[in-house]
Amino acid sequence: MTTPRTHYDAFSRTLHWLTATAVIAAFVLGPEHFGREMRQGLDPATRWDIVMHESLGVLVMTLTLLRLLWVAVRPTQPQFDMPGWMHKTAKATHGLLWLMLLAVPVSAFLALGSAGHPLTLLGGVRISEWPAMLQSQLVQSIDWGDVHGALGGMILWLSGLHAVAAIYHHIVLKDGVLRSMLRPSR
Repeated sequence: MTTPRTHYDAFSRTLHWLTATAVIAAFVLGPEHFGREMRQGLDPATRWDIVMHESLGVLVMTLTLLRLLWVAVRPTQPQFDMPGWMHKTAKATHGLLWLMLLAVPVSAFLALGSAGHPLTLLGGVRISEWPAMLQSQLVQSIDWGDVHGALGGMILWLSGLHAVAAIYHHIVLKDGVLRSMLRPSR
């Protein structure tokens, strides 16, 4: 008989907390009025907040894709006894978080590409050419900067809900849900 898992594996926990940290940092460093400043001729490479925000966005997308690959092969995740509605709500929230973790960076690429702005990353990496996006009527029909801003706010609210639920599980239900994403105590 195998004992039930009480914690996520170390790699899952590491990816989770790295992603959470990168999302929060990217939000905090999100430059306001970026699109307007770019249209006025600002070179994004001259602003550390823009370079950090865009680098963190690429990191979030990379970590998310890595996490999705890992979810497919990782050891079994912990299971917790909870009412059906709570389990369904948790699954829906996690699904939306996964979707948002991909949609926010994609919307940023679309915002940059549709406006012809470069992607500027740490180390002087710069991607300036977006020919497919500049020629796409679909991409040009929407203000992707507004979409990116709205999605950025949504992921923060959803992440906050996720954190509040984990704290509720820890303080009220005392069921180990929060502890499952922390390092096991000895």
